[in-house]
Amino acid sequence: MENSNNTGKIIGALVIGAVVGAALGILFAPDKGSKTRSKLVGGAKDLAEDLKQKIQDEISALRSKAEELEEMTEDKIADITKNLKHKVDGHKH
Repeated sequence: MENSNNTGKIIGALVIGAVVGAALGILFAPDKGSKTRSKLVGGAKDLAEDLKQKIQDEISALRSKAEELEEMTEDKIADITKNLKHKVDGHKH
């Protein structure tokens, strides 16, 4: 769960950075308003793509971890079943 908490912090930092960057860009923009807006839209699209990629990476990592946990659980169940069967067979003799 720590990984998802870090992801939330990263996303929050990216959003804050984008807002601050946009505000500074507007305040100090030497270009016309239409050109500045165009740059902001481009920056927002880049940010959206970065966020999308980070979320996809996080989903992939979570799926991988879930598969690992599933495999570990199946192995443990198989071990427990084997041990119980061995004990039951031992008591029959």
